[in-house]
Amino acid sequence: MMKCLFFLCLCLFPILVFSSTFTSQNPINLPSESPVPKPVLDTNGKKLNPNSSYRIISTFWGALGGDVYLGKSPNSDAPCPDGVFRYNSDVGPNGTPVRFIPLSTNIFEDQLLNIQFNIPTVKLCVSYTIWKVGNLNAHLRTMLLETGGTIGQADSSYFKIVKSSKLGYNLLYCPISRHFLCPFCRDDNFCAEVGVVIQNGKRRLALVNENPLDVLFQEV
Repeated sequence: MMKCLFFLCLCLFPILVFSSTFTSQNPINLPSESPVPKPVLDTNGKKLNPNSSYRIISTFWGALGGDVYLGKSPNSDAPCPDGVFRYNSDVGPNGTPVRFIPLSTNIFEDQLLNIQFNIPTVKLCVSYTIWKVGNLNAHLRTMLLETGGTIGQADSSYFKIVKSSKLGYNLLYCPISRHFLCPFCRDDNFCAEVGVVIQNGKRRLALVNENPLDVLFQEV
């Protein structure tokens, strides 16, 4: 009986040693869980709804504030207002309502979406409510935000909402293909920050390398 136990131990010992060595030198990597997407919230702490309208407002007040609105671009021959502007102060008119149209069913941070001014308009001007990024403006040395985009198409009409490092959120322009000209886009995510430049005395939304516009979303 003792001899049987002795031989059994001799047989099991190499297996135990191999198992211990394999486990320590070849750890099993379990798949990590993908991060849960965070919903974008409005000023009341509610999730943004694709079927609702919102004003894009500033995180600041007074002369540093001002809502985003649809206006006529200088020297434009478009038949409808086609510029994305920001008022010079939060004292005065309210901004133009927008709706956010995600690729999925909900509006999450850092996910592609289209932005459309949600206002009554004639058939001719429907496309002039959808945001896009225009060509390089040689005078201002940037690419201006304008309307005339499309929804759900592989063009220059895609944006993202990301959490600001300061307060509120930032808007990013993220062309769906690297074939689109975007000198302001970063190499890691091929997105560019949206900020403000001065055009003919007005604040115009444009792509920037620094100082992105911090915004909040106020349900209409």
